[in-house]
Amino acid sequence: MQEQQNFLLQSSLLKNQRLMLHIKEPGKRKEAKTKAKASNVGSALGPDWHEGLNLKGTKEFSHKIHIETMCEVKKIYLQEEFTILKKESLTFPRDHHNKLVKTTDKEMWPVYVELTNEKIYGCDFIVSATGVTPNIEPFVHGNNFNLAQDGGLEVDDHMHTSLPDIYAAGDICTASWHPSPVWQQMRLWTQARQMGWYAAKCMAADSLGDSIDMDFSFELFAHVTKFFNYKVVLLGKYNAQGLGSDHELMLRCTKGQEYVKVVMQNGRAMGAVLIGETDLEETFENLILNQMNLSSYGEDLLDPDIDIEDYFD
Repeated sequence: MQEQQNFLLQSSLLKNQRLMLHIKEPGKRKEAKTKAKASNVGSALGPDWHEGLNLKGTKEFSHKIHIETMCEVKKIYLQEEFTILKKESLTFPRDHHNKLVKTTDKEMWPVYVELTNEKIYGCDFIVSATGVTPNIEPFVHGNNFNLAQDGGLEVDDHMHTSLPDIYAAGDICTASWHPSPVWQQMRLWTQARQMGWYAAKCMAADSLGDSIDMDFSFELFAHVTKFFNYKVVLLGKYNAQGLGSDHELMLRCTKGQEYVKVVMQNGRAMGAVLIGETDLEETFENLILNQMNLSSYGEDLLDPDIDIEDYFD
């Protein structure tokens, strides 16, 4: 099913302005023949989304990886600013045995990055990423913390660790309570901030001997970011996490404007991906939390000619 879904998305996005799909029971539909393995099922586009697309950067060369160590990003330049400043960038070393040879890159790139080691490289785009492995090393020596399978410090629904009067929040901890059906832990800065804020409330309440209810932010997973200048909103089980094959997908795509994916299970919204200015965030947040049975609405739920925001208000 995933392979068939991939093909439909690719061909339709290239030819049509708007695409609407209603995909039922992903694990049970007959799968199309591609290079993907039969075990690759799920609600994402999958590992073969690029099949049939000619993807290349500004300059083609072999896919070798060059790593700069012991440095940080000092400054980022757009092409116009870089040209005005008359700076020079380096080509990536072709021979890893001879890294001392520095060659000026004559190619024009959309963006340039200057490192603290004074090297400048041009590229198509920059992805800023940090690790998400819990860094517990400074805290475990001499302490008998309970650790989760992913290496984080286990915390309960009030952010307590296994040791008295010790709390943990953010990437270092692992939520070990029974979560809401539409929430999952992801090591994101937004969730770390929520955890830290909630942990502070729990510490204050414990010191006063008060009880406190779990924060609302743990009822529904929600994350908002921007990707290639498109607004991206992830809600609930947006990628059908933990739902298995017993779910349906509803998709709406307007080329260059929006992409809407809703994950349904037993007629109820379990998650959503909203890309672009869809103005559907609050509507689907409420539909996921309320668990209203939407079976009778069918594909009309994503009909662009129906204002569902007013309909479910």
